[in-house]
Amino acid sequence: MRERPNRHAWKACVGQLTVGSNPTPSAVTEPPLDPSVADTLMGVALDEARAALDHDDVPIGAVVVRISDGVVLARRHNEREAAADPTAHAELLALRDAAHAVDSWRLDGCALVVTLEPCPMCAGAAVAARLGGIVFGAPDPKDGACGSLYNLAADPRLNHEVPLQDGVRADDASALLRAFFAARRS
Repeated sequence: MRERPNRHAWKACVGQLTVGSNPTPSAVTEPPLDPSVADTLMGVALDEARAALDHDDVPIGAVVVRISDGVVLARRHNEREAAADPTAHAELLALRDAAHAVDSWRLDGCALVVTLEPCPMCAGAAVAARLGGIVFGAPDPKDGACGSLYNLAADPRLNHEVPLQDGVRADDASALLRAFFAARRS
């Protein structure tokens, strides 16, 4: 297979308005949620993450909230083990529930609040849902697709960019994950 060189230095464009497109929210540097609201909602996501422990799933929780009024549309936790489903990530389950709640796949007025940085699958779903923002707690250096390994949320080659707000209660989210994996190793 012939390797194609990258013909465009796309990293230089991240966060910039793209030619021929409508301005996206990621061109604005304001966080999607007020910090105190984000902190409160991360508490809800952490409660959901703890619920995953009941069925031996990785403790990751997610909340989808309407940005305009703070109404929680969906809250879920990982269910991969419980459902024997590799796609049963907290983010995907919450996005599905929220789309059902608003009767539309477009969630442009909503934000996803999740305890761990979304993986490529979940970040891709957030872009596809046209989310108005992603708020996450702990970074994921092994699988993170919102800044750690990739940044699908701010890739101008995609049809939508999602504003990010990271590090919200990151210590709490990291501690929960560390405790879970330490218990599995012992």
